[in-house]
Amino acid sequence: MPLFLLEFASTAQRRTELRPLFDDVARAVQHAGGEFIEAQVPADLQLAYVIAEHDDEATLKSALRVAQLPLRGVAQVRLVGATLDDVRAARDAAGAGHTADYLVEWDFPAGLTMDVYLERKKAKSPLYAQVPEVRFLRTYVCEDMSKCLCFYQAADEAAVRRAREVVSTPVTRLSRLAE
Repeated sequence: MPLFLLEFASTAQRRTELRPLFDDVARAVQHAGGEFIEAQVPADLQLAYVIAEHDDEATLKSALRVAQLPLRGVAQVRLVGATLDDVRAARDAAGAGHTADYLVEWDFPAGLTMDVYLERKKAKSPLYAQVPEVRFLRTYVCEDMSKCLCFYQAADEAAVRRAREVVSTPVTRLSRLAE
C-alpha cells in the first residue's frame, strides 16, 4: 500500500498535548482501512507530521475530513533508507515512533526527477560514515518531487549540518524534534 505524509497544524505547547490528535488520526486512518505508521513533531510544535499507509488517497482524505482533524496537507511519499518493518519496529519499541532527534526538510529544485534523486541518494549515503556522530535513519520523498523529510539521530544541529555537507545535500529547514 502507498504511504502518505499527513501534515497537521498545531497550537500545542507540549508534545504530550498532541497525543489526542495522534489517537484521532490513528482511529480515522484505521477506520478507513489504513495504518498509522509514525508521528514526528518539530520542537516548535507548529506542525505535526504523520505517516500513514493506505491504498487510496481520496478515501484517506475523506476519513480525515469526516473526523474534523486540522489537516494542512497530504502527499504520497516513498520511504528511502529503511524498510516499513524497520519503522514499525522503532515505533513499537519507542511508543509513538519518536526515535529521531532531527528532521531535515529539503524543498526539491525544479526539474529533479525521482530516478536522479534515488541514484544520487544511493551513491552518497555511504558518505555518512564520515560523520560517525550522526546516524541517518530514513527519508520520506514526496512522489510529486516537492520535498523530502529526512530523519537523523545526532547530538546537535551542527553535526546534522556536517552530515548534509558530506553528502552534498541542501537543507531547506532543520528542526530538533520534540521529545
